[in-house]
Amino acid sequence: MSIPKAKQESKILEAHGDQRHDEFYWLNQRENPEVRKYLEEENAYYKKETQHLEDFTQDLFQEMKSRIKEDDSSVPYFLDGYWYQAKFEKGKDYPIYTRRKDHIDAEEKILFDVNQMAEGFDYYKLSGISISPDNKLAAFGVDNVSRREYTIHIKDIETGEILDQKIEKTTGSSCWASDNKTLFYTRKDPQTLRSHQIYKHHLDQNNTEDELVYQEDDATFNTYVFKSKSRDFIIIGSSSTLQDEYRFISANKPNADFKIIQKRTPNLEYSVAHYEDYFYILTNKGGASNFRLMRTPIDKTEVEHWEDVISHRDDVLLEDADIFKNYLVLTERFNGLTRLRVLSWDLSEDYFVPISSETYTLGTSSNPDFETDTLRYVYSSLTTPTSVIDFNMKDQTEVVMKQSEVLDPDFKASNYIAERAWATAADGVKIPMSIVYKKGIQRDGKNPLLQYGYGSYGHTVDPYFSSTRLSLLDRGFVFVIAHIRGSEYLGRQWYEDGKLLKKKNTFSDFIAVSEYLIEHLYTSPEHLYAMGGSAGGLLVGAVMNTRPDLYHGMIAAVPFVDVVTTMLDDSIPLTTGEYDEWGNPNDAQYYHYIKSYSPYDNIKDCQYPHLLVTTGFYDSQVQYWEPAKWVARLRLQKNNTNKVYLETNMKTGHGGASGRFEALKELAKEYAFIFELAGILK
Repeated sequence: MSIPKAKQESKILEAHGDQRHDEFYWLNQRENPEVRKYLEEENAYYKKETQHLEDFTQDLFQEMKSRIKEDDSSVPYFLDGYWYQAKFEKGKDYPIYTRRKDHIDAEEKILFDVNQMAEGFDYYKLSGISISPDNKLAAFGVDNVSRREYTIHIKDIETGEILDQKIEKTTGSSCWASDNKTLFYTRKDPQTLRSHQIYKHHLDQNNTEDELVYQEDDATFNTYVFKSKSRDFIIIGSSSTLQDEYRFISANKPNADFKIIQKRTPNLEYSVAHYEDYFYILTNKGGASNFRLMRTPIDKTEVEHWEDVISHRDDVLLEDADIFKNYLVLTERFNGLTRLRVLSWDLSEDYFVPISSETYTLGTSSNPDFETDTLRYVYSSLTTPTSVIDFNMKDQTEVVMKQSEVLDPDFKASNYIAERAWATAADGVKIPMSIVYKKGIQRDGKNPLLQYGYGSYGHTVDPYFSSTRLSLLDRGFVFVIAHIRGSEYLGRQWYEDGKLLKKKNTFSDFIAVSEYLIEHLYTSPEHLYAMGGSAGGLLVGAVMNTRPDLYHGMIAAVPFVDVVTTMLDDSIPLTTGEYDEWGNPNDAQYYHYIKSYSPYDNIKDCQYPHLLVTTGFYDSQVQYWEPAKWVARLRLQKNNTNKVYLETNMKTGHGGASGRFEALKELAKEYAFIFELAGILK
């Protein structure tokens, strides 16, 4: 089958006196039949070229699926007199949400069977379940296109009836006022999909328009609404990357005017929680780059009234604060590792939840009950399946409520080794990495190794357990997470040093990790593979242009690769809110810097690693045309004779398929691609 070739139509894009020629710009016409035809040609080519891997891919899918308990359920949590739980049944793709009154062994009532609701849809996502204070109604959001644009419905739990009221073009989440009749929700701009309006819906209104409560006119901000954990306040937040603003009303007075807590101020970030007579504020006020916890009286909320509860520390990133009636729980990150700090409100108790491991993932779980002394948290490591643990903050005892089962009789955590190592970047900075492999692996430079990274938005990829990853490890692969700058693995400064005009640190850090792994004989360029998705796809693309010689193959999932063009187009969803992350290319300095690393703008005629690129036709975050254009231009490079595949899921968006096991089919394809390159065919 011949290699697909997209037609070329010269398009000159000019900014700051600089011209870029984009021969594939036309691919952004979603409704153009020629666009769909080209994408389907690429899909057919990929399918034909990998036809010999279909049995292997199916075997991988079944292998990964077989490790997962199909008839599974979440650990129930208690709220307002009911135990809530989500469960999966064998052979079904979607969750079933249930609750029981007063006692965990009471009669089960099904709130939503998403399997039934999803019948007839290629994609179905239920999100944002919100129960009214009297426990009689449930608001919920549905997306059946995969554009993250939800329609909110309301269900009468007692009768099972879905009310004849639906609210379209929302984020899917909502919250109830205390009157059980007023629902606050967020609406999206239909063009940019920016969350820009807060509305109020009243159940008794007869075909009248919902009331606009707040509109965010600054295109770099998104807005949202939620109820405080204490359930005393309705709070509207409005945030950009580097600024926040909150306003509130009493949940008992849904028609009141919202009062601003602290107006937006350049570079002032803050979030809000409520306890008794105070708002507790997690903030970077006063140059607290690693954040501090402050409080302010409810009737005096401006910044001049804020006072310290937990001061800023140079070596500890304060990530979150969970408030309970008797305790305050802080999520902190020290030297790359998370710890949970428990304090009583009278400060007579101050201790860390005990953890003993070299590298792990730790975080608080669902803790909606304000009155309880039990903290629920989640723990896992590269070798240890995820555990849900209930920790009694009063007597410091804990109970493992559940550990995810790995349905493989040969699986033993002790058969695998997890390590943490440090590479040295070009500027001398030490870059951490988490490594896992099966016992018996020899460091002789011959091991296939998959290196994963992200490195943007301050998002940290912690060393978590994955049962699907066993398919790699058991076939001799080493797996590595590169904790590169642009994340917050080593604190807020770690993020600041990997964004804007320092973005290239993210890419050079990833390369430094690769060079370390080769130098220390974990692998070699002939056996090294890289993988990243979304902004991690940008990472893969930039690294591929810089050091194509270091890698044998790469996978770029929904990759953000046409950075300049996207960031210059403020009609594209998410663009304006990204200026603080990448820079605004309407400024010449940022334009030229972004252009210097944008994967699409820096393709060269060379031998690249083998490449698999995936995308979704309805992707609202990274539009499908970015990876499509990237692949089309790569195909023009005469000296690149290695494989280049593009697969577009014509039915989904950024997150891929919606079914529980459908995502495994996509992962099986990606693994099969790498395994074939590594000479592994079973």
